[in-house]
Amino acid sequence: MHTEILTYQADGLQMRSHLYLEPAAAGKRPGILVFPEAFGLGEHAKGRAERLAGLGYVALACDLHGDEKLITDLNEAIGLINPMRENPALTRARAQGGLDALLARPEVDASRIAAIGYCFGGTMALELARSGADIAGAVGFHSGLATAAPQDAKNIKGKVLVCIGADDPGIDAQQRQAFEAEMREGKVDWQMNLYGGVVHSFTNPAAEKLGRPEFARYDAKADARSWSEMNAFFAEIFGK
Repeated sequence: MHTEILTYQADGLQMRSHLYLEPAAAGKRPGILVFPEAFGLGEHAKGRAERLAGLGYVALACDLHGDEKLITDLNEAIGLINPMRENPALTRARAQGGLDALLARPEVDASRIAAIGYCFGGTMALELARSGADIAGAVGFHSGLATAAPQDAKNIKGKVLVCIGADDPGIDAQQRQAFEAEMREGKVDWQMNLYGGVVHSFTNPAAEKLGRPEFARYDAKADARSWSEMNAFFAEIFGK
């Protein structure tokens, strides 16, 4: 496995993102952006990017806060992402920086790009799609679905998959219904998978460190199911 750090500017920040690829693979390959949780680029997103590279993709685990800053306090992390929630242009700028860096790689097939993300990273993947970026698909795992610019769904060029815990207190039925209305109004090819009895951060084995199991809790079954559904989604959009 080849890994390296890609540095680039995005939203006025110096980003340090981690690239993963199998050097033995021949020809250009699909590229996957992996956006992390609100805390920043940690082992969870890096591990998922490495897994994707093992499947034959070129994967970029993207920095969120600049200089690979990783936040440990939830309230601090929320404080940093709230301005991005209120102004999607900020979120999109950081996501676009990662996309530009990935597209610059000679191993990447620019016609086959997808973005995935976890928690706020899922929001980033969706906002990148809403910006009109030329990506084939966006996948959100326990991702915030709300946006300050729902009218931009009409700009989405690719397909959308979101995987949500049915009992996630941060992504309630009202938010899911608003997202459904947004996708319908924008005439998007979209899917939403709900997992019963599952709350937030269900893909992250370290979720228990937050100490709030009623809000954030790993679920091995939902993790495996959502990963499998993502792979089927990629097979559809990339034709492999």
